[in-house]
Amino acid sequence: MMAILGVFVSLALILGTANAASLGTVTTEGGLVQGRSHSVGLLRYMDVFKGIPFAAPPGRLQKPVPHPGWDGVLAATSYGNKCMQLNTFATDVEGSENCLFLNIWVPHGSTVSTNLPVMVYIYGGGFLLGSSQSTGYLNSYLYDGQQIADRGNVIVVTFNYRVGSLGFLSTGDADIPGNYGLWDQHAAIAWVHRNIRNFGGNPDNITVFGESAGGVSVGLQILSPQNKGLIRRAISQSGVALCPWAINRNPRQYAEEIARKVGCPTDSGMAACLKMTDAKALTLAGDVDMITSASEPMIQNLSLFPVIDGDFLPGEPDTLFGNAADIDYMAGVNDMDGHIFATVDVPSVNIPLMPTSVEEVRALSMAFSESRGTNAGIATFEEYTFNWDSNPSDTDIKKTAVDLETDFIFLVPTQTALYLHSDHAVSGRTYSYLFSEPSRMPVYPLWTGADHADDLQYVFGEPFNNPLIYFPRHRDVSDHMISYWTNFAQTGDPNKGESSVPVAWPEFASSGHQYLDINHNMSSSSVKQMLRTRMVYYWTRVFASYPVVKKN
Repeated sequence: MMAILGVFVSLALILGTANAASLGTVTTEGGLVQGRSHSVGLLRYMDVFKGIPFAAPPGRLQKPVPHPGWDGVLAATSYGNKCMQLNTFATDVEGSENCLFLNIWVPHGSTVSTNLPVMVYIYGGGFLLGSSQSTGYLNSYLYDGQQIADRGNVIVVTFNYRVGSLGFLSTGDADIPGNYGLWDQHAAIAWVHRNIRNFGGNPDNITVFGESAGGVSVGLQILSPQNKGLIRRAISQSGVALCPWAINRNPRQYAEEIARKVGCPTDSGMAACLKMTDAKALTLAGDVDMITSASEPMIQNLSLFPVIDGDFLPGEPDTLFGNAADIDYMAGVNDMDGHIFATVDVPSVNIPLMPTSVEEVRALSMAFSESRGTNAGIATFEEYTFNWDSNPSDTDIKKTAVDLETDFIFLVPTQTALYLHSDHAVSGRTYSYLFSEPSRMPVYPLWTGADHADDLQYVFGEPFNNPLIYFPRHRDVSDHMISYWTNFAQTGDPNKGESSVPVAWPEFASSGHQYLDINHNMSSSSVKQMLRTRMVYYWTRVFASYPVVKKN
């Protein structure tokens, strides 16, 4: 009987392959493209298009412009160049200036899909690094959209945008206004809106989602008036427009530092010189000082960020939430998002036999409070140590350092963004989450929760791509996240769509500012409220009441 069943299954697969649903050659505004089609299961297929140009090779320190198009059929079968950026050790560069390419995953059943929701991913990397495929992850690329597309029945798009000096250098005026990476993102989203119907997508149902700097980018894209009518929904993971590192408020100073490094003047001739400078030299000049400590945290050494340019961002992000009033918004953080940053600033955090000193926590408190002065720093330290006993354990001290970094860099600004979105919403819905699946890094202390970027492997379905190195509980987490994320993309409600979910996720503003705690062991108790309200209140009210200290 089993042998006969096997014959039928094999026959079905053969017939399915022979009659595979596929878009074939697709017409875009630039010309014809041909991707690759393959089976992903019984009567399930996937069209994959890689390396489609969504804009022309960009001019140096200029906005992107439309691609002139091509003759014949473009073989969209391999990723395009990543944008020029520092290599891992900041000793050289990799990538190219010709880098504005995107990739598309289109799922099909027994017939070719039409009118599918579209999910457009924006990668992170501190606005310094990253690409549409990320680095190789085990036997695949991390940002491969197949699992999301197949399991959620959505189209997934990833794309490149300029990073580092070429993407975010700004003189603070009209000469080099900056935000070129954000303009690239906008160009990709607009291209998707204009062309995705030919790939079986619904241009009126586009969700942008991203993590870290990508999450910040998502927040800025929905606040910018440039995207009016292009974006229906948005998901920010571990990064929002209000993060303290989201906006460079003194771009001129950093532009002058780069100018000096590459031999340009810092007077009226600076902009013209920078635009003529070799791209590699500009990129190398935008390196990061990695000599950090508790008193000089890593996050404060980063400077190539978006700017308020009066164009893409016409004002402070917290004044622009009216532009997102009709956009559904989901945002959240990992419960120990700050762990990796604390590990860099206070290395003893990750070393069980090396105590972390109280003075290091005090130094972190003072550093993060620098903008409001010494008294604010003392208040911050007292706020984070109020529940210590007279002799706190080393674990308590280490966890406090992680909490400080998590709250300041990610959690508090995310909660603030959720409040502002909810307050300004007209038709847009607001959802909040906390991701708390413990880190799988074997070298981390046992108390480590979900570190920064730990969520990505689950959102992109890696436990299904590599089942031998994950446990069943990890596949549960991945299934939960893909279901919530794609339901949200389909309907604006993470509970409603083609995928079942383990727990009903209430809206943020429905009662008590509720959020969903996402991990492998979910039940009705996973719905909680008022996430770290005391610390949110401290940073947004008490800390903010201290006068701003002007730097000399």
